[in-house]
Amino acid sequence: MTTLPTSGRAWHLVRRPNGWPVPEDFALVESPVTEPGAGRILVRNLHLSVDPYMRGRMNDVKSYIPAFELDKPMTGGAVGEVIASNDERFAVGDHVLHDLGWREYADLKADHATRVSAELAPLSTYLGVLGMPGLTAYAGLFEVASFKEGDTVFVSGAAGAVGSQVGQMAKLRGAKRVIGSAGNADKIKLLTEEYGFDAAFNYKDEAPVAQQLREAAPEGIDVYFDNVGGEHLEAAISSLNVHGRATLCGAISGYNETEPVPGPRNMMAIIGKRLRLTGILVGDHAALQPQFVEEVSGWIRSGELKYNETVVEGIERNVDAFLGMLRGENTGKMIVSLGK
Repeated sequence: MTTLPTSGRAWHLVRRPNGWPVPEDFALVESPVTEPGAGRILVRNLHLSVDPYMRGRMNDVKSYIPAFELDKPMTGGAVGEVIASNDERFAVGDHVLHDLGWREYADLKADHATRVSAELAPLSTYLGVLGMPGLTAYAGLFEVASFKEGDTVFVSGAAGAVGSQVGQMAKLRGAKRVIGSAGNADKIKLLTEEYGFDAAFNYKDEAPVAQQLREAAPEGIDVYFDNVGGEHLEAAISSLNVHGRATLCGAISGYNETEPVPGPRNMMAIIGKRLRLTGILVGDHAALQPQFVEEVSGWIRSGELKYNETVVEGIERNVDAFLGMLRGENTGKMIVSLGK
C-alpha cells in the first residue's frame, strides 16, 4: 500500500487585488492530507493551469463563476495521478483532469474527475490544446462565430493558448486569410512561420491597432475572435465586413483596471453593417467535447495543428506563472509543473 503524504501546500488568496495583483495578495499554506472518504479520490497534482479568467474571480463581484474565497485554497484546472481511491471507478495510478488546482494534493469527489490518457497525448495538453482553451477556440470559432470556408479571420492575443488554436483551426477549415496580433517580435514570427497565419502585427508598435489591421486585411474581415477587448475590439468593428461576426472571449486589456474601461466608440457601425457580437462561455458548449477531441487530436497527430506550452516548475512559482501570464510572458498555454 502506498504511504500517503501527511501534508501538502496550497495557494490561498489572502486579500483582493486592487488593480494588478501582487505576490502579497497570495499565501502558500500547508494543510494536512488524509485518506479520501467514500466516493472520493486523492490526487497528486502533476500539472496546474493558470488562466486569464482567474483574475476576475479574485474580485468580490457577482459573475458567471463564483469569486475565490479569501483564506481558502484557490481552484483551477489540474491534471494528476490518483494516489488513493475510495470509489470503484478510479484506481491508484489513474490520471485524471479536475478543477482543484493551485495545490499539491487534491481530495475531491470522484464525480468531479475525468480520466485522461498519457498514451493518447501528453498530460499537460489536457489543460491546453485538448482542454478548456482548445474547446473554447473550437466552439468560439465554429459554433459561436459560424465560421465558413473563405472567411477572413482576425484573432487578438493570437499567440496565447486560445488564440493560437483559433488561427490554425480557421486555416485548417479553409479560411481565405488569417491575421493575428501579439505583443512582441518573437510571437509575430511564431504566428507566421510556425502557426501558418497569413499576417501578424505587434499591437505595441506606434501605429494604432486599427491602422495595422487595415493594412493586414485591406478587404476587411469576416470573423473576429476577441481575447483582448479595448482598442482591438474597436479596430475589429471598423474592419468587419457587412454581416461580420465576432466572438467575445476575453478582454485581458482591462482585467486589472481600477476604473470602468470605455467601450468602443464606433458602436453605430454594428447597426449599419448588421454585425453579430456574441460572448462565449465554454461551459455552454460541453456537447461539442467528443467531436472536438476527435478532430483536434487527429490534427495534432498528423502535425497539422501545432501548440506551444510555457512551463514554470514548482508549486512555489504558481503565482509567478499567473502574473507572467497576465503580462503576456507565455507563448501558448502557461503550465505549472509539479514534477513526476
